[in-house]
Amino acid sequence: MSLLNLVSLFLSFPYLDFFYRPKKSKTSASRRLALKTKLLKMAMVMLEKEREAKKLERESSLSERVPSVQLSGLSMQDLQAVCKDLYHKIDVVDEERYDIDAKVVKNSKEIENLSQKIFQLKGKMKRPALKRVKISADAMLGALLGSKVKESVDFKANLKTVKKEEEKKEEVTDWRKNVEAMSGMEGRKKLFDAGQ
Repeated sequence: MSLLNLVSLFLSFPYLDFFYRPKKSKTSASRRLALKTKLLKMAMVMLEKEREAKKLERESSLSERVPSVQLSGLSMQDLQAVCKDLYHKIDVVDEERYDIDAKVVKNSKEIENLSQKIFQLKGKMKRPALKRVKISADAMLGALLGSKVKESVDFKANLKTVKKEEEKKEEVTDWRKNVEAMSGMEGRKKLFDAGQ
């Protein structure tokens, strides 16, 4: 059982109230404290065992890969041959380390890109608050089109002019004169003629 499994077991233990408080606990506080201390002691023992196992594994792999070198009683040519052999082994290991490092970097970038795509598909991407920027039309065109636009553009000159038709306004005259003119048969004749 690894340390991670133990910690997850520790946190999922129903009587522990690290992240939540149960409504009514059936165990007393002293019992819970005793359980917590026992679990922590077990976790410390298991962690120490894991460290020892990793240390032994490291030592065994090093002894397997790097045999001990006997340098006593060797001539100068033999020492040079041993040095060349060790230098060649260092080069091989360094190349392998570089290849593995390049693969790790490539995989981490791919993981990051895929996680961003997942966030975009879920729609939970946090969009930054945009700032309002005051910019002129010429500056905006310059930013969008680059150096293509050298002259300033007058937008009002290119607008279409629309002429409004003026409404026919009837002249307002004194209403008393109008009543006198329309009175009698002549006024009715004028209204009849105007209607046709």
